[in-house]
Amino acid sequence: MLTRINRLFAILAVAAALVAASSAPQADPNRYVADIKALASPEMEGRGAGSRGLIRAEHLIEKRYKELHIEPAGVKGYTQPFSVVTGAKLKSDNRCAAQTADKKQELKIEQDFVPFSFSASGQVAAPVVFAGYGATADEFHYDDYAGLDVKDKIVVVLRYEPSGFAAKTGNHGLTQHSQLITKAINARNHGAKALVVINGKLGDGEEDLLTRFGSVSGPENVGVVMVQVKNAVADAWFQAAGKTLKDVQEQINSSTKPASFDFPNTLHLSLNIDIETTRATIDNVLAWLPGQTDEYVIIGAHYDHLGRGNFDSLAPSQIGQIHPGADDNASGTAGVLELARLLAPQRGKLKRSILFMDFAGEELGLLGSAEWVKEPTRPLAKAVAMINMDMIGRIKDDKVYIGGVGTGSTFKPVLEQAQKEAPFKIEYSAGGYSSSDHTSFVTKKIPVLFFFSGLHSDYHKPSDTWDKINGASAARLLDMVESVAVQLANTDQPPAFQVVAEEKPLGGGGGGYGPYFGSVPDFGQVENGVKFSDVRPNSPAAKAGLKAGDILVQFGDKPIKNLYDFTDALRRSKVGDLVEVKVIRDGQPVTASVKLEQRK
Repeated sequence: MLTRINRLFAILAVAAALVAASSAPQADPNRYVADIKALASPEMEGRGAGSRGLIRAEHLIEKRYKELHIEPAGVKGYTQPFSVVTGAKLKSDNRCAAQTADKKQELKIEQDFVPFSFSASGQVAAPVVFAGYGATADEFHYDDYAGLDVKDKIVVVLRYEPSGFAAKTGNHGLTQHSQLITKAINARNHGAKALVVINGKLGDGEEDLLTRFGSVSGPENVGVVMVQVKNAVADAWFQAAGKTLKDVQEQINSSTKPASFDFPNTLHLSLNIDIETTRATIDNVLAWLPGQTDEYVIIGAHYDHLGRGNFDSLAPSQIGQIHPGADDNASGTAGVLELARLLAPQRGKLKRSILFMDFAGEELGLLGSAEWVKEPTRPLAKAVAMINMDMIGRIKDDKVYIGGVGTGSTFKPVLEQAQKEAPFKIEYSAGGYSSSDHTSFVTKKIPVLFFFSGLHSDYHKPSDTWDKINGASAARLLDMVESVAVQLANTDQPPAFQVVAEEKPLGGGGGGYGPYFGSVPDFGQVENGVKFSDVRPNSPAAKAGLKAGDILVQFGDKPIKNLYDFTDALRRSKVGDLVEVKVIRDGQPVTASVKLEQRK
């Protein structure tokens, strides 16, 4: 009899649990899409760093938390302010003058010449040399600087690269030697004081246009003065040397051999470049749902986007138009807000607290999340897991990518349980490193999960609009994420952080440039060098004893002032090279030998 009664109570308990599960609140696709529509509206101006639109988005997010009575968790109410570099602007005193034997020409800015936004500022008056395409390409046995003394001189180079490079690579795409930043670093490393770029040969119907200031990506200061001048201006310089620009370029292209030379002493160039770096204070938005303990689960997404595009737009002809960023990442931000609505009634009921995070500065290099882990508003040691949502609004054919699964010891069964309630075709990835904010938490040994619906043709374009969002599927995914979050908040044993070896990037994509080194850059500003936020396990850098916090300042014979220098140096290396590097560790120089490996 007692056994029968016990069995009856067990059946009733299971039934009650099923009723409770079925009556649990679910994500509302209409409410979710409405938030995306608001965040991606023209009033938000693409949510670029330093824009009024980003501030409006911040206020919208903060208002939602207040309405839900979820507590502020920033340093100023809900916000955590931090400063970022947003770009550069031309100041009033930018001049370029050319003196030939019989004529002096004062060039007009943005008509005859224009500086590049990553140019150094300063005055340069020096002898002038021509260095072809400005390329040093060992793999093609080609060097425009071979036998040419450019130290403390002004170097004139052509855009792009010799046409023979394409034939040697077996494809029709341009190599890294065509990139303007590569030309700048190469000129600087050869000792040049300034670099002048000219378009050279134009295609049918193509105009000799100057590059729009700020439209090319680069560091804050590449370490050399750099401008572009029009062909018509440079033609006179070649004539002073008894040559023509057209003939010299055709000679290089037909032979794939350098044709560098010194311009005559009668040619004098003087440059005065005056550029101001622009900065802005932007805010992470943070809210706290208290649980029964001070341990917590993080649910986050970045709310910034590209503004009106600039160099990071994948629709160059539409730079200047608002890039609304509906999927990237109004979709993740709206997801955080919807989860806040669903979880708000759980105040004080969950074993662990929930920290909702909306990051700014992600598009500038994960800066918001990097700022938070550097200056956390809650103890890092109490964070048991971080859930990141970046681009979850365009689920197609029920396919979803989930990264970081290997970073937490209990993640797989937690996800499998959540998958039963909201089934998807899931591609799992064990590693926690990728181009979104969860990476900042992996470097602090916090287990992470990254939810992502995949790239699409509207990525980083003005066409990433709210009407293309798949609200129904995204709402189902949010139900799954809620299940994961609640399980992690209530479990007796939180996930232990696990180190995951390097693997293929989530959702496909490339593996970076050149041979494999294995450091994870810290995108925060350092005065000189590249700071490592982490070093991947079993990588060449790890095997050489390099550590998180090291600042790389020398790679072989090349100085490293920024990430662009590091990328350039790595591209110029080969698999199997043993490279002597110098890092600054705790203020002291440390040298190490790193054997570069093949990317896998």
